[in-house]
Amino acid sequence: MKRLLLPFCFALLASCSDNSQNSAASAETSATSSASLAEILDSQTDAMKKRYEFRRPQETLELFGIQPGMTVVEALPGGGWYTKLLTPLLGSDGTIIGANYPMGIWSLFGYKGERLDKMTTWPTSWPAEINGKNATGGGAKAEAFMFGNLPSSMHGSADAVLLIRALHNLARFESQGGHLTSAVQNTYDILKPGGIVGVVQHQARDDMPDEWADGSKGYLKKAFVIELMTEAGFELVADSDLNQNEKDQPTVDDIVWRLPPTLGTSKDNEELKNSMVSIGESNRMTLKFKKPA
Repeated sequence: MKRLLLPFCFALLASCSDNSQNSAASAETSATSSASLAEILDSQTDAMKKRYEFRRPQETLELFGIQPGMTVVEALPGGGWYTKLLTPLLGSDGTIIGANYPMGIWSLFGYKGERLDKMTTWPTSWPAEINGKNATGGGAKAEAFMFGNLPSSMHGSADAVLLIRALHNLARFESQGGHLTSAVQNTYDILKPGGIVGVVQHQARDDMPDEWADGSKGYLKKAFVIELMTEAGFELVADSDLNQNEKDQPTVDDIVWRLPPTLGTSKDNEELKNSMVSIGESNRMTLKFKKPA
């Protein structure tokens, strides 16, 4: 993946200016068919709202410039925490595209048989589920693909890609299929020129061993992520401390899933569980990249 050159001429600049005006007008029109982010956040369940303290969804989405009417890729939508915010925010004029792990990773997670077979239908079953929910609510229409298998029809279609806590397992299994490299390339390919990548990722301290911060414990180093993205051709445009948590000070024996909401190492130990809850969710880097226009 090579860094792109920026061969602008006056005619192209004029064209870009016209396109920017059209995009702004489109976003303004879309706002009428979309709920405000504040309203969306206020309408969520109490359990979801408990996560706001650590995930800061309003500030994060505003930093990444997510607006009604956009086409936004959400990597690893999983249980739909951010999907619940994005579909009403993007509105009926917008599109949300789910991007899941490559098929090659699921067997590495231990999936097999019917459970593994079920993942092959995810690019159709997930949009069907989201579109069904949005049929009467006016939310964004949904599409999907698996990293490593991006349809050519989606190239250059997205305004933004959100990689929120999505990179560690891709990095962990990079040596077993180039999964991280493929996902970053797909991210580049699906974006329009000038499109944005928003990264929120569990962050390892700089003094932690590189072999520990390889994604297998959930953490990556900020320098690693910045190098990964800039070598792929993206420009770093913002580095925010928005989602930092200085209480999260893991040792080499720790994993990120010891913390809320998973509490994977303390469910049967009330004292340890309370200790993990007092830390809160993980320390996270928040980075904004741009695909050159």
